[in-house]
Amino acid sequence: MSELQKVNVTVAGGYDPEVVNLKQGVPAEITFTRTSAQGCLDVVHSKELGFEENLPIDEPRTVSVNTEESGEFDFSCGMDMFHGKVVVK
Repeated sequence: MSELQKVNVTVAGGYDPEVVNLKQGVPAEITFTRTSAQGCLDVVHSKELGFEENLPIDEPRTVSVNTEESGEFDFSCGMDMFHGKVVVK
């Protein structure tokens, strides 16, 4: 059984870290935790990675990421003003 990659992203006026690096072919989860009511960061979504999550304050939300293909995949807030990136290699 292969290991699971887990990454925590803090959502407060943007994404920290803004770039998430993952190994190709290893299952991965990203947990988003919104710690600030500021801005339009109450939703995070990615068409390329196939997820959309509401982010209540201080309630972690975890999404699974398919790492079968290498590349760079964008994610953003609901209004597409704040951006982050998942890099799979």
